[in-house]
Amino acid sequence: MKKLKTHPFGSTIETLVYPGLLLVIMWLFFWADHLFNLELYKFGVLPRTVEGLRGIIFMPLIHSEKEIAHIVNNSIPTAFLLGALIFFYREVALKVFVISWLMTGILVWIYAQNKGAYHIGMSGIIYALAGFLFTSGVIRKFLPLQAISMFVAFMYGGMIWGIFPMEEKISWEGHLMGLITGIILAFYYKKLGPTSPKYRYEIEKEMGIEPPDLEGMYYENLRIEKEKEEQLEREKQEIKIVYHFLRDDTIQTSQDTNTTGSLDDNDVE
Repeated sequence: MKKLKTHPFGSTIETLVYPGLLLVIMWLFFWADHLFNLELYKFGVLPRTVEGLRGIIFMPLIHSEKEIAHIVNNSIPTAFLLGALIFFYREVALKVFVISWLMTGILVWIYAQNKGAYHIGMSGIIYALAGFLFTSGVIRKFLPLQAISMFVAFMYGGMIWGIFPMEEKISWEGHLMGLITGIILAFYYKKLGPTSPKYRYEIEKEMGIEPPDLEGMYYENLRIEKEKEEQLEREKQEIKIVYHFLRDDTIQTSQDTNTTGSLDDNDVE
């Protein structure tokens, strides 16, 4: 039975262009900070301070200008995970990305302790995207989404250790808040975006249109045919043909009787 398509995936162009633009902006911030010593890290999140509120907007774009490995390590997963989000969840991609960006920063500002260190980098958003893609693929019964979920788990499953305070210079709070945000968004938007294509009978059932009981109709027709055959058999048994046989001498006696009667009538006259 043919399945009905319910939602198209995004285009390959969108999958490449938007992550590419984000990477360009990230690297422009990095090179500007590196070349002109702008100390952009001060635009990161400084927990529970008014100054640190601006980091909610700028934190993902800022990376350590002294360690190029920081932005390099964040660039590849950013491109892949954002591209996957746009391609597989085109309908909700912008909402998920923007909310992940803002909520990760807000939660870090609220939850993290103020030790005088600024939280910077795209890693919180990376954790949010990974959490969304993995969780959403698990709770949706749609093979392509389950496949990307397993791929994310295979490629980035090791990131789970990043949510624990294992290294002093790493913002584990940003990782944890990003992961929590992504998981929450996966459940919040579970009814939006791509879903498993439905069979026609499933849609009719949801609309209250019950499909015909073909099996029941088949057996009912068999029952009716059987009753007709039984009725014909009964009618055949009720028809009786009775044959009367007369002997030749009986027929002759009858004829003689009729002749004698005629002669008597003539005598009377």
